Amino acid sequence: MKLIIIFFTLTIFILASCNENKTSNLAITKSNYLTFKSGYSNVNGLKMYYEIYGEGNPLVLIHGGGSTIQTSFGRIIPLLAKNRQVIGVELQAHGRTSDRENELSFEQDADDIAILLKNINISKADFFGFSNGGTTALQIAIRHPELVDKIIAASPLCKRNGVPSKFWGFMEHAELDNMPELLKIAYKQVAKDSNGLKIMHDKDAKRMVNFKDIPDEKIKSINAPTLIVIGDKDIITPEHALEINRLITNSQLAIIPGGHGEYIGEITTLKPNSKESDFIIPIIEKFLDKK
Repeated sequence: MKLIIIFFTLTIFILASCNENKTSNLAITKSNYLTFKSGYSNVNGLKMYYEIYGEGNPLVLIHGGGSTIQTSFGRIIPLLAKNRQVIGVELQAHGRTSDRENELSFEQDADDIAILLKNINISKADFFGFSNGGTTALQIAIRHPELVDKIIAASPLCKRNGVPSKFWGFMEHAELDNMPELLKIAYKQVAKDSNGLKIMHDKDAKRMVNFKDIPDEKIKSINAPTLIVIGDKDIITPEHALEINRLITNSQLAIIPGGHGEYIGEITTLKPNSKESDFIIPIIEKFLDKK
């Protein structure tokens, strides 16, 4: 049950009017380790938050469910931004991005990211999505192939049988109390209204309860070079990762020692002795740089 709870908390946590400015002025922030620009863009009724690090070819980061840019990718952004422009986004109801009346879906998240990139003048990019974000990255490749150079789908879910069957029973009775405290704290630190935490949780839970298989023909339609990554102790089964690998013609599969998100230093997986060499950055760099 512990494994199911961990995955649930990671997965449940993924056009403005023409008369409005599409993008606000960017703020420049210097953290303890890296300078970045941040802003909001009007996207399909949302004020969508994003951050931009570094320079070079764009790489869009898509966080896991219930997460923020930092809780999913904070440990590896400085490594990725050494050689490229890294664009972190926060999806509907997550972190600093506002909510709207409609329910959450991976398809809608993909469409939102497509509009955001148009607003900030990014015509093509690589995409790196983790957990729910991995599923969203695949939906971008399906729905907006013109935007995609390469895809990194880390612990993505495409079929209901891609996780143990008891996962779905747990999802139907999901409660906010099961969300890891680190993710709750991270949300409250950045959200304008901390009361949105339960709304985000419940919408994410409903998304997973209603999740339907992505048809094989849509997965097969992905032509972009794709790297599929899971942990050997991931909630995503190796059989499911292999199935996705077989359906996407131009894809590679990496199974890394560790649990769900441990290979990127996701915040709930960090250990006191975690270090850069534990993460999969060399594999990612080799994949992205390959011509």
